[in-house]
Amino acid sequence: MSWGTELWDQFDNLEKHTQWGIDILEKYIKFVKERTEIELNYAKQLRNLSKKYQPKKNSKEEEEYRYTACQAFLSTLNEMNDYAGQHEVISENMTSQITVELARYVQELKQERKSHFHDGRKAQQQIETCWKQLESSKRRFERDCREADRAQQYFEKMDADINVTKADVEKARQQAQIRHQMADDSKADYSSYLQKFNLEQHEYYHTHIPNIFQKIQEMEERRIVRIGESVKTYAELDRQVIPIIGKCLDGIVTAAESVDPKNDSQLVVEAYKSGFEPPGDIEFEDYTQPMKRTVSDNSLSNSRGDGKPELKFGGKSKGKLWPFIKKNKPPPPPPASASPSAVPNGPQSPKQQKEPLSHRFNEFMTSKPKIHCFRSLKRGLSLKLGATPEDFSNLPPEQRRKKLQQKVDELNKEIQKEMDQRDAITKMKDVYLKNPQMGDPASLDHKLAEVSQNIEKLRLEAQKFEAWLAEVEGRLPARGEQSRRQSGLYDTQSAPAVNNCAQDRESPDGSYTEEQSQESEVKVLATDFDDEFDDEEPLPAIGTCKALYTFEGQNEGTISVVEGETLYVIEEDKGDGWTRIRRNEDEEGYVPTSYVEVYLDKNAKGAKTYI
Repeated sequence: MSWGTELWDQFDNLEKHTQWGIDILEKYIKFVKERTEIELNYAKQLRNLSKKYQPKKNSKEEEEYRYTACQAFLSTLNEMNDYAGQHEVISENMTSQITVELARYVQELKQERKSHFHDGRKAQQQIETCWKQLESSKRRFERDCREADRAQQYFEKMDADINVTKADVEKARQQAQIRHQMADDSKADYSSYLQKFNLEQHEYYHTHIPNIFQKIQEMEERRIVRIGESVKTYAELDRQVIPIIGKCLDGIVTAAESVDPKNDSQLVVEAYKSGFEPPGDIEFEDYTQPMKRTVSDNSLSNSRGDGKPELKFGGKSKGKLWPFIKKNKPPPPPPASASPSAVPNGPQSPKQQKEPLSHRFNEFMTSKPKIHCFRSLKRGLSLKLGATPEDFSNLPPEQRRKKLQQKVDELNKEIQKEMDQRDAITKMKDVYLKNPQMGDPASLDHKLAEVSQNIEKLRLEAQKFEAWLAEVEGRLPARGEQSRRQSGLYDTQSAPAVNNCAQDRESPDGSYTEEQSQESEVKVLATDFDDEFDDEEPLPAIGTCKALYTFEGQNEGTISVVEGETLYVIEEDKGDGWTRIRRNEDEEGYVPTSYVEVYLDKNAKGAKTYI
């Protein structure tokens, strides 16, 4: 089968068909191009989706991804990111291997097609020129033959007429001969052009056109093969990424199988465990006896003697009952001497009303703890200012221990980093000493001193946090034993509750709750607070200050000062606008830094004024 023999007379139709084939190829290129755009947009949307649900750095969300379920979700997000990358690979490969290649091939195909049909039109023009020459010679031969015939007839007529002169007859004869000669020449030209046309026509239909059409047929078949190869490549490019996409999906399945509910439950315990003991049983209080309430052995009245207001801890000696402690100060209880017998013929003394436990628990959940000791001065002030205490004293013991341990580990890493830097500088200094041309050893002294100073600061900081950590770790087991001892007071009745006053005031959030007592009862507890904090050394004075203005310290943790008064500075401004000062051993607190003029000791460079 050959287009040159089968379609020798379909030049125009072949031209239309080949143009249609190029249009089909361009349509396929456009299809692949739009597919690549879809893949890119899909990959972009997948990446944006993955990025949208990624945990934000240094946020609470990042801490939540410790749980295995959240880690599985995070693995899904990461795998989806890789999944999107494979769609980008599909787009890139289709663009480079199909779109670009076919676009270049289309340009070459158009040039080849144009060349073939140009040759065909040239052959057509050649045969048409031969045909025109043949027609022209034929018409000329026909005209010359007619002219020769007329000239012959005119000669014969003149020769038969006796009235015509001999000269006229001779002239007619010569004219007839000329016409016959012209007819013979036209005949020869016509015969020559006819032979030439037949040759050209044979060449055209049997050589030129078949060759041109054969080339066009081969061009068209190559186009068809190229489309088939492109379609196959289209499928192969998709198939190539299937294993990687399968690995992404396998990663998601693996992450899903790694979800461990027990581990997540343990993490919840580690995250929220307070370290406190559960509260003990509530003491039964008998209101049916028409006499004053019996003073419990574990109340403060045993240690304070008679004649002072009674302080009742609501059964705290039987275990921690902080959830049921009333936050607001209740009316004072009746004095110890008040009894029915003290008022003759009088009604029985009313007993203090007890609220339902649910009301007390609701008040505990909605109220804020108050602070009663100097240890919590800075903590309370920091909480008021919205800052986290440096020693994490606002957290429960267990959580505080973890935070302190984390802080100690971070400081140790920083110390090790600084020590490595110091060793490197020392080695470099030794190299400079051995090879002075490489550098001046004295130029490293400043840097070495700076690094050593940083190491010393970090060590002091680490020691501070290690001391807090040791305090917490030392208290945790003791607290558990003390709670167990308190739970056994029903039998022993030997340990007074006041010894554990400060510990029992702590609640799971690490803050302190207010006891059910009057101001006089708080004064009674002052010595107990001092006993509890005997192991804490008072902060040393680092300088003095002079009050520039009068300040009324009405909030907890602050201290009142009078203009012109001189006091001791025990803690500089940490950047929060407050300075901690002391008037004497019992009075200390915070004042606004702008209200005082600070004079540091010789460690500071002269006086420093905050205004």
